[in-house]
Amino acid sequence: MTPGSPTDERRSIRGATLRRAGLLVAGAVFVLWAVATLTFFAIRLIPGDPAQAILGGPGSQASQEALDQVRRDYGLDQPLIAQYFAMLGRLLTGDLGVSYALKLPVADLLGAQLGGTLLLAALALMLAWILALGLAIWSTGRGRVASALGEGVEITAAALPHFWLAAVLIAVFSVGLGWLPPVATGTLAGFVLPVVTLAVPLAGFLAQVMRESLLDAMQQPFVVSARARGESALGVRARHTIRHASLPAISLSGWALGWLLSGAVVVETIFAMPGLGRTLLQAVTLRDIPVVTGVVLLVALVYVLMTVLTDLAARIADPRLRQEAGR
Repeated sequence: MTPGSPTDERRSIRGATLRRAGLLVAGAVFVLWAVATLTFFAIRLIPGDPAQAILGGPGSQASQEALDQVRRDYGLDQPLIAQYFAMLGRLLTGDLGVSYALKLPVADLLGAQLGGTLLLAALALMLAWILALGLAIWSTGRGRVASALGEGVEITAAALPHFWLAAVLIAVFSVGLGWLPPVATGTLAGFVLPVVTLAVPLAGFLAQVMRESLLDAMQQPFVVSARARGESALGVRARHTIRHASLPAISLSGWALGWLLSGAVVVETIFAMPGLGRTLLQAVTLRDIPVVTGVVLLVALVYVLMTVLTDLAARIADPRLRQEAGR
C-alpha cells in the first residue's frame, strides 16, 4: 500500500474526526462545569435567604426554628465550598434536586417546559434563515441602491430589542388590526408574534453574514467557470453561490440557537408563554436555586449539542473542511 493512497487518506480523515470528536466532548464537559460553577456562585449574590424561599418567601413569617431546620435539611448551614461540591456530586449522578418553590423534581419541571421553548426557538431559527437568505439574495447583484437598502434593513433589524419589537407587533397586529392574539393561546396564531419577535433581529445579523459571503462567492473562479459554461444567473446562484453563502450562517446556527434561548426569557414573559425562559425568570425572583441551575445547565447542554451538529453540517456542506481534516 503506497503512501498517499485513498485508504491512507480515509484513515487520516477518520483519525482527525475522532480527535476532533474527543476535543468536542472535552469542551462540552468543561462548558457544563463552568456554567454550573458560575451559576452556583452568581445566584448566591442575589439578596435574600434561600431558606425563606423554601418556606414560601419573606412573607411567610417563618419562625427561626423552622428556618434553622430547613437550612439543616438542605445543607444550607454548611460552608459555601461544601455546598458547591455537594451540588457537583448531585449533578454527576443526574440529580437536579427539588424546586424550593414548587416542591417538584426539577427534572420533571424542566421536561414539561422544554418542548415549548425548543419549538419557539426552532421556528424562529427557520424563519430567520428564510428572511436572511431572501434579503441577502435580493440585495446582491442588483446595483448600489439595492445593496445600500439591504444593508440598512439588516443593520436596523439586528439592532431591534426584543421587548420593543414585541410591543410594536402587539400594538399593530393585536390592538390595531385584531388579527393575532396578544398572548400565547396554545394555537398556531398564538405562536406568530413570539416567533417573529425572536426571528427578525437574528435575521438581520445572519443576512449581513450571508450577503458578504454571497458577494465573495460571486468573485470566485468556480462562478466564472459556471458562467463560461453557459449557466444562467439563476442557475449559478442556486447551484453555487447560495451554498457558499450559507456556510458561515450554518456555523453560526449553534450560537444563534443559544441567542434565541436567551431571548426567550423576554419573549415568553411578554407573551405569557410557558417555557424555560419564563420559568428561569420566576426562579431567579424566588431564589429557587435548583431550578435556576437546572435551566441554565439544560440551555448550555442544548447549545453544546447544537454547536456539534452545526460543525458536522458545515463539514458535510463544505468538502474543503473534510480535506483539511485529513492533512
